[in-house]
Amino acid sequence: MFIHMPALPRRRAASAPSRAREDKRDRLLDAARLVFARTGFFSAQVADVARAADLAAGTVYLYFRNKDDLLISLFDRTMREALADGRAALRDTADPVRRLHRLAELHLGRLGRDRDLAVVFQIELRQSTKFMARFSTTLLGDYLDLIREVIVDGQAKNVLRSDMSPSMAAKIFFGALDEMATNWVLSDRRYALEDEAGKVVDLLVKGFASERRAPRPGVRRGAR
Repeated sequence: MFIHMPALPRRRAASAPSRAREDKRDRLLDAARLVFARTGFFSAQVADVARAADLAAGTVYLYFRNKDDLLISLFDRTMREALADGRAALRDTADPVRRLHRLAELHLGRLGRDRDLAVVFQIELRQSTKFMARFSTTLLGDYLDLIREVIVDGQAKNVLRSDMSPSMAAKIFFGALDEMATNWVLSDRRYALEDEAGKVVDLLVKGFASERRAPRPGVRRGAR
């Protein structure tokens, strides 16, 4: 029997250029995040991104078509990471409320640890309806589906109310986190954004109603 042993070294050698290319691509995306946050997407130039990455300006076009492609790719990379982290976190617990807590902590924690990323996501991406339409139909939809799955599971376990639309609830949940992140970016006050996760989940799960609900107009307390 003949076994061709040299195959493994060849595969390992071939993977090195691929890794180097991926590393350089990530380096450019990291530079784009910084430049777009601090200069503004529309004011930034591709040359600014190359300079921040300490690369020649023409290098950017080996990896990205244009400045728009840089922004779209930065969004896609971040959302893929968020989806992977979210799915991994959901495997750690079966409790629906705890799962919502984990998603909220991951969402706010990711932005709270990287202010440049938060500025790009919460401010720069909102400057164009073209970008908003593009992002709303891509990985953001998958992210909302992940939240929706948790809500459906919570309804099945009688932990969350069954008379609400899971899709609407997922959008409300995401919208609350999104607004908290935007407020954090725009606020002069400095605080840990991740610490707000529990408050958001608690409010959404319990609702606005007081535990001692006021009687409806025209209904006397204790009336049957």
